[in-house]
Amino acid sequence: SEAFFFSIAVAVGLTPEMLPIIITSNLAKGAITMSKKKVIVKELNAIQNLGAMDVLCTDKTGTITEDKVVLVRHVNPIGEESNRVLALAYMNSNYQTGWKNVMDHAVIKYFNENREENKLEKIEKIDEIPFDFSRRRLTVAVKAGDQQLMITKGAVEEMLKVCRYVELNDEIIPLTPQLQKTLEEVSINMNKEGMRALGVAYKQNVHDSAIYSIKEEFDMVLVGFMGFLDPPKESAISAIKSLHEHGVNVKVLTGDNEIVAQKICKDVGIQVDRAILGTELDSMTDTELMDATGKVNLFAKLNPTQKARIIELLQQKGHTVGFMGDGINDAPALRTADVGISVDTAADITKEASSIILLEKSLTILEDGILEGRTVFGNMMKYIKMTISSNFGNVFSVLVASAFLPFLPMLSIQLLVQNLIYDVAQLTIPWDK
Repeated sequence: SEAFFFSIAVAVGLTPEMLPIIITSNLAKGAITMSKKKVIVKELNAIQNLGAMDVLCTDKTGTITEDKVVLVRHVNPIGEESNRVLALAYMNSNYQTGWKNVMDHAVIKYFNENREENKLEKIEKIDEIPFDFSRRRLTVAVKAGDQQLMITKGAVEEMLKVCRYVELNDEIIPLTPQLQKTLEEVSINMNKEGMRALGVAYKQNVHDSAIYSIKEEFDMVLVGFMGFLDPPKESAISAIKSLHEHGVNVKVLTGDNEIVAQKICKDVGIQVDRAILGTELDSMTDTELMDATGKVNLFAKLNPTQKARIIELLQQKGHTVGFMGDGINDAPALRTADVGISVDTAADITKEASSIILLEKSLTILEDGILEGRTVFGNMMKYIKMTISSNFGNVFSVLVASAFLPFLPMLSIQLLVQNLIYDVAQLTIPWDK
């Protein structure tokens, strides 16, 4: 019986009884502090992950750019300004019933502001083929007068795949290799100026019925390009520099064009020697991609599953990875990351998948969150280290004394009372700076 009570005394002496309370109070205190800095914590456990984060993966739009996309250019295939491109893009953006992105709103706003010089005949919506991340296109079918028009807009490369003709000076001519080279140069020059380019194409009188499908997206007529500008945030430059100083490497995972993303990265201070595209990423093995993630800071033209795959491989390398995004295509990556970060203006599914929500789209706020997370994590570790060292001292003393004394040096109840007094004093640890 004496041995039994002795073993209980040792077990009680070693147990950090207040560990759940201390950890919970640390996390709760951290959540309250972060809420004052415009960071809402949905899952308390995310605070320590935020503090431990050493790689931040972020989408480009809205996080390192202003998210104030404006239409700055609407040109024909050889780069000359064209109102025909604007009119068709407006019909596509205005009559689609899906989720309108920032570029759709930019087209509608620009058209409405210049409506005097851009008058449309009566338009009737017929059908729609929604956007998806494999096609990177959106098609709307409308009836204009006696004609049925199928209008498609999307990423330049994907648009060129479905176009066979080009409209120049009101003439429809075949898309020759030489002409295609000219088109690509116009698009690349827009990208180099920091603009995101979208191609606009149409097809007349495909059939009489009101049902359209992806199969109809071929042999289209390219009318030109739309150029959108989303300038980098001034605050992003200092925030990224500060994150680097705190040991957090920033990587950009975007669905946008690599030339535009590369220019934005350069402007905000993210070093980019090489960019990996989604098409290239699919052909890489996990080992090859894992090696590449250590050297490459920009991954462009990605679909949602590719973003999640990159994050998984970074985690396998031993990194604590955070992901910051606001679009519906970011939801899988937010779920995969150790800490998913979103903003209050994000899509509902994105906020649902996040564990932390920022009330402002700013990396500066995120920096405050990381530092608070590290304070919380540090305070939790202080309790664990102090309690283990204290309890070890108690138990070691009891064990050594029991070798020489014919009775129990300390009863288990005495150890328990001593530990509780000690632990109550440590309830102040969450406020330690």
